[in-house]
Amino acid sequence: MFVPLLHCELPHSLLTMMKMNLAQQKHFFYELSVQSPRWQVDYLPQFHRFLTGKTAYRFREDFCGTGKISCEWVKQSKRHFATGLDLDSPVLQYANSVNKKILTPDEKKRVQFLKQNVLKTTREKFDMIGAFNFSYFIFHERKELLNYARAVHASLSKKGTLFLEIAGGSGFLKSLTEKKTFKVPGFGKVEQIWEQHQFDPITALNDYSIHFKLPNGKWLNDAFTYHWRIWNIREVREILEEAGFKKTVVLWEQSDENGKLNGEYLPTDQGENFTSWLGYIVAVK
Repeated sequence: MFVPLLHCELPHSLLTMMKMNLAQQKHFFYELSVQSPRWQVDYLPQFHRFLTGKTAYRFREDFCGTGKISCEWVKQSKRHFATGLDLDSPVLQYANSVNKKILTPDEKKRVQFLKQNVLKTTREKFDMIGAFNFSYFIFHERKELLNYARAVHASLSKKGTLFLEIAGGSGFLKSLTEKKTFKVPGFGKVEQIWEQHQFDPITALNDYSIHFKLPNGKWLNDAFTYHWRIWNIREVREILEEAGFKKTVVLWEQSDENGKLNGEYLPTDQGENFTSWLGYIVAVK
């Protein structure tokens, strides 16, 4: 059984959300039900420091969407800078008008959102680049993912790191529908429906959808849809090495004494074959 992420946070005030139209509200619900920006900002840079001996200050969020992670990044100190890249103009507008808007004046100066293809090398060099929520699965061909890896490698500073979030297991491939409910204070209970469609074992392609049911019974059907190539860890690591990265490390989610995944990640060379799993591939320049 698959749940996108477990560490969910309330992104911003109810008042802000109530002023949004439905097209904007879907991003609010996505942040609340799927993303974990505070966790990623607190936790993942520790592995960057472990692998490189250096602190990451300049961060690039690829396929940044609403830019929530970038906005959390710059809250850490006056030395932290973030850049978010995406090609979707409406979601970049949301990033600027909602998430960046609530930052302090100094924090706003240290975060920027650019409409730019991640396949293009950036002039600025970054300590750490991240592609989360399996966003790079939009690359269906090996040459496309290799081009992305090479562009990232060229955009990183010396000893820079790339973090790729990855998911898999038989539970991630089978057709199913999962529901979970989260409460928005002052608004009511919102139901999120995660739908997995029919996986094609020949092309390794699958379709996924997120729907929301609002307290008034109104539906946001196909609020988000994805047509993904389901990459496996070994082939991604081989592509990263071909792109010039010095080494790659897999961060694998650990299980508790009852065999249940506990949200803690450690470097490992072997993983238990859970029905559904989440992990990170870290590449070091």
